[in-house]
Amino acid sequence: MNNLELQKRANDVRKGIVTAVHSAKAGHPGGSLSAADVFTFLYFEEMNIDPKNPDMEARDRFVLSKGHTAPGLYSALANRGFFPVEDLKTLRKLGSYLQGHPCIHIPGVDMASGSLGQGISAAVGMALGFKMDGKSNRVYTLLGDGEIQEGQVWEAAMFAGFRELDNLVVIVDNNNLQIDGAIDEVCSPYPIDKKFEAFNFHVINADAHDFDSLRAAFDEAKATKGQPTCIVVKSVKGKGVSFMENNAAWHGTAPNDEQYATAMADLDKIAADLEKAGEA
Repeated sequence: MNNLELQKRANDVRKGIVTAVHSAKAGHPGGSLSAADVFTFLYFEEMNIDPKNPDMEARDRFVLSKGHTAPGLYSALANRGFFPVEDLKTLRKLGSYLQGHPCIHIPGVDMASGSLGQGISAAVGMALGFKMDGKSNRVYTLLGDGEIQEGQVWEAAMFAGFRELDNLVVIVDNNNLQIDGAIDEVCSPYPIDKKFEAFNFHVINADAHDFDSLRAAFDEAKATKGQPTCIVVKSVKGKGVSFMENNAAWHGTAPNDEQYATAMADLDKIAADLEKAGEA
């Protein structure tokens, strides 16, 4: 898939995020939007998956360690064809299968998550299992930069590095904001790259909103042997929605009707610009 098509898909994922959170009147748009391009790249290009056969044995696995950004994962899954896009409007509603955090019964979801710090441990276990069974499946997990303040993250990283799990890719969404503000003011995890290197990870720094940068990073990860890989993606919290960008207040706040209209207008403009770019 070319970059323009990926950009269009990512914009659709962002529309799904905003629509889902607005409909639910609750949720986490900021970190979902910052990771939308990563979700898009994983599900539309990188991972070996099949929406028509979501439980196929040979599929790659994805664990959303920062489980509160489920709207981003759900929107990517819906746009990829795992379930109807229209169902995003049922997020967090009574009787809906789309809960506030990923649940294993949702088509395409490989691991329930939500308690920060635990998802990476599950991903490490999956990667180890595939290694022990001699299988070629790859495992990907997405962490928040605030989440890596959790000690369990580093226990899992220590184990992954020691066991040389080169079928594991840890992605850190480095938007520099968490619910209480800037991560370097709350409890700084910097330098993120050097910390993962200390645990025997091959570390790559990439631009979360540039598909050439993401493609190069994931290709390098595939070529890396004898070490797990950590890709630190520099991102913008709330990316694509003007009033949400770089604003920690949108970590876990749903837009009202007026804000929703503004957000969708922003994303519609991006869609129109992408269409013009395709015609040029």
